[in-house]
Amino acid sequence: MKWMSVAGIVGGGFYILSYVTLPQLTALEYSSPQNFEPTEIVQEEIKQVEQKDEREIILHEPLPEAVRAIYMTSCVAGTTDFRNRLVSLIDDTEINAVVIDIKDYSGTISFPPLSEAWKSAWTDAKCGTRDMKEFIHTLHEKGIFVIGRITVFQDPFYTKIRPELAVTKASDGSVWHDRKGLSFIDVGSHEYWDHIVELSSDAYNIGFDELNFDYVRYPSDGNMQDIAFPNSLKSEYGADKQANLEAFFKYLNEQLDVESKFSEYKHENTGRASTTPWTSVDLFGMTTTNFDDLSIGQVQDRAAPYFDFVAPMVYPSHYPNSFLGLGNPNDYPYKVVNYVMQAGVNRMISSTTPMQGFLHERIGTSTPALYKKPVYTAEKFRTWIQDFDYGGDYDATDVRNQIQASYDAGVKSFMIWAPSNIYTRGALNVE
Repeated sequence: MKWMSVAGIVGGGFYILSYVTLPQLTALEYSSPQNFEPTEIVQEEIKQVEQKDEREIILHEPLPEAVRAIYMTSCVAGTTDFRNRLVSLIDDTEINAVVIDIKDYSGTISFPPLSEAWKSAWTDAKCGTRDMKEFIHTLHEKGIFVIGRITVFQDPFYTKIRPELAVTKASDGSVWHDRKGLSFIDVGSHEYWDHIVELSSDAYNIGFDELNFDYVRYPSDGNMQDIAFPNSLKSEYGADKQANLEAFFKYLNEQLDVESKFSEYKHENTGRASTTPWTSVDLFGMTTTNFDDLSIGQVQDRAAPYFDFVAPMVYPSHYPNSFLGLGNPNDYPYKVVNYVMQAGVNRMISSTTPMQGFLHERIGTSTPALYKKPVYTAEKFRTWIQDFDYGGDYDATDVRNQIQASYDAGVKSFMIWAPSNIYTRGALNVE
C-alpha cells in the first residue's frame, strides 16, 4: 500500500505537471547534436584545450635562502676535468651556487647563442663550451643555483665592430684603451643596451637562473686626460655619469621584466611568480662608504632599485693603506669587510640619502641637499669575498674571516672570487 500510495502521489504529480507545463515543453524545438553551435567563449575554451603547449621546457633552480657561490671562468667551464673539480667542491661543502662567465673581459661569450647578433662573439671566443645548456642542467640536478656573469661596458670585441659606440680619445677620436689595452663601450650608447638585453634573453633561455652584471661603469684606469664620451654627451643627461648609468639600470630592469622576451621557452621551477630572471649588479667596494660616484658613475643608492641584489666587491686588497688607519688592509680582512658591509647595510635601510637619483625626492631646501629614497634590507646585498693573493697571502682563516664579517654585518649571502678558480677548501664549511 505504501508503494501504491507513493506511486499515486507521483502519478498525480506528473499529471498536474503535465497539464501545466507539457504544452510549453512540447512547443520547444530541438536541434540534433550534430547541429550544435557553441558560443564564442566555449569555442575559445575548446581551442585552448586542443592546443598543446609544445614549447621546450627550461627547468630552473629556485633561489636559495642564502646564496653561497664560487666563480667559474669561461675557460674552466669549457675544461671538463677542471669544472668537475669545482662541482665536486660544491657537492662537498656549503657552497650552493656558481657564477659562470657568459661574457668576460674579452667581449666574447662562452656558449653558442640563439641570437644572430651574438654569433660572432661566440665563433671568435678563445674559451667557452658548446654544452653550456647541458652543463647547467647537470648543475640543476644537483640543486645548484646558476648565475651568469655578463661584463657589460668593457668590450674590446664589440668596439672593433662598432667603434662609433666606444669611449674615445679626446685628442683624435680614436678608440680609447686602458692600461691593460682594453676598450670600453660608452655608457651613453643606447643601441648597445639592446644588444646586452638580447644576450641576457639568450642566457636565461638556456637555463641560467640569475644574470649578474659587471663592469657597469665608466672606465677608470688609463690616460684619463685624453678620454671622451661622445655618446653620453649626445644623450639626455650629457656629462652626468651618474644619471647616464642609472638610465641604463632603469632600462635594463624594465626590459628584463618583460616576460614575452622569454616566452619562446616554457620556464618552470623558477621559485617565483614571474618567468623572468633574477638580476644582480657588481659595484666597486667603495660604493658602500663613498658619497660620490668615484668618477665612474656608480652610486649604491642609485643602483639598488633596479636589481634584485647588489654585490659590492669589498676585497681588502683594493683599499688604500690609509683606510680606517689600519695600515695594510690585507692584514685586517675581517675589520675591512665588516666595516664596509655594515656601512652599506646602513645605507640600504636608511630612508634618506644625500645622493640625487631618479627615485629620490628632495626633502626641504636645506644645504647640503637631503633626499627621501626607497628602503631595503640587508638581504639586498651579496658580499664578494677575496680568495686570491693580491697584496697579501690569503689563507683559510683570512677567507673565512671575511665570510664571518659579512654575516656579522647582517649579510648572509656571499660570492667568492678567485681568478685562478682554485679555492681554499679549508675556508668552507663541510655539508
